Amino acid sequence: MNSVLDRIIPGEEISKKPLRRWRRAAVFKQLGPGLVTGAADDDPSGIATYSQAGAQFGFNMLWTMLLTYPLMTAVQLVSGKIGRVTGCGLAKNLGDVLPKSIVLLLVVLLFTANTINIGANLAAMGAAAQLVVGGPAFPFTIFFALVSLGLQLFISYERYARYLKWLTLVLLSYVAVLFVAEVDWLAAAQGFVLPSFPLTGESFTVIVAILGTTISPYLFFWQSSQEVEEIDQHPKAKALTEAPDQAKKELKRIRLDTFAGMAISNLVAIAIMMSTAATLHEAGKTEIGSAADVAEALRPIAGNFAFMLFSLGIIGTGLLSLPVLAGSAAYAFGESQGWKCGLENKPWEAIGFYAVITVAVLLGLGIGFSPIDPIKALFWSAVINGFVAVPIMAGMMIVASRRDQMGRFTVSLPVLLFGWAATSVMALAAVVMLIF
Repeated sequence: MNSVLDRIIPGEEISKKPLRRWRRAAVFKQLGPGLVTGAADDDPSGIATYSQAGAQFGFNMLWTMLLTYPLMTAVQLVSGKIGRVTGCGLAKNLGDVLPKSIVLLLVVLLFTANTINIGANLAAMGAAAQLVVGGPAFPFTIFFALVSLGLQLFISYERYARYLKWLTLVLLSYVAVLFVAEVDWLAAAQGFVLPSFPLTGESFTVIVAILGTTISPYLFFWQSSQEVEEIDQHPKAKALTEAPDQAKKELKRIRLDTFAGMAISNLVAIAIMMSTAATLHEAGKTEIGSAADVAEALRPIAGNFAFMLFSLGIIGTGLLSLPVLAGSAAYAFGESQGWKCGLENKPWEAIGFYAVITVAVLLGLGIGFSPIDPIKALFWSAVINGFVAVPIMAGMMIVASRRDQMGRFTVSLPVLLFGWAATSVMALAAVVMLIF
């Protein structure tokens, strides 16, 4: 009897494995705009910010991740839902509630901040490649800029979106670094709930930088526009105001996608803060110039393996963030001007849209060859984002609560409350920037 059961039970276990794999694959297939948006949040400039927080204050800035997760999730849920419900991008919807001149000013400021970010990210990628391979950094920087631009111009959206989704797996390198470092887990836990840091201009600057890096305007435009791309790519898909029968499935997907994407973004940020706190802060290295500086500093402290993981992560996240930064600026410009937009179009079919992408990448590349200090440029980029985010987020909340635009799919009260809370936090951060 036992021998019969022994033969049957293993067979049953084997038969369940393909089913479990299929289910995992089905869940991953549902992830898209939210996952890519969350992963792009951990770009090289973000890595530098989180590393600075860990190096300068140890584990004492980890509490900011508990604060930002519900706020950023609510804001990205709103942006994604606006795109899927209305079938139009965020800039087009903002134009319905804000004066056109104000929307255009916000778009120009967004383009400026994104271009600076692109330049800083390209410089960090070139420096990281230089550390790994050797030789001058500029050729690597040019190579990454041209590769990213070529992919955006000549690869179809369907393949492109798939490439971006799989590239998010590079973020696992930062989780791996965490396990290489010797972490004081009790001190880390205390940093989440009982942090200890001086209330000075330096600490407030780091907090503002974390907020500006985590809740960035370009992410709002990107996720909203990607939901519109999803509609355009599937013949049966329609805006939910036109096809309410699709709402249950699509809104569930958006929730899963956004919660997962923002969770991954925050977990990676936590891993970066904790690993730099456990290594650089403990070794007394509290000043970080760039993401590449972190990788170089990790080599003598945490070993070559941590150095390689961190360096390759910079390059991977840079490749992921460049199209999001350039694309979000193009969507914002194009939608505000009524241009034909979308990565599913060929460059000659949406000339204005692709022209913005090209100009943003090339101007960003030019920053690397200019005398502009990339760290100061990033600071001013954060300042611009801090101010631009507030009216954009306020406009989003208004759009999301208007029945004449959202129909019966206005956002729920909890999401609206968290969205307005995020708007208030960003407004406070902008005021703190001015004071300190």
